[in-house]
Amino acid sequence: MHKTSVYLAAEETARLAALAEREGTSQAEVIRRAIRLYEPERKGDRDFALIGAADDLGSPRSSIADVPDDELLQGFGE
Repeated sequence: MHKTSVYLAAEETARLAALAEREGTSQAEVIRRAIRLYEPERKGDRDFALIGAADDLGSPRSSIADVPDDELLQGFGE
């Protein structure tokens, strides 16, 4: 186990102390548990698949990379 220091605002310190008291455990254990359970927020859908898109033969396209350049450029420079 490694020691780490964390700077907390007064409100965070009070919340941490209250959580540890309520759970009957140490503040360090509350922090360790929070880290284990932490899931980063997703910043939006990063799936760039073309939903419902199919080529002229009816084969589904799974990525914008599958779309021919001339089709992607339609409407530009007119």
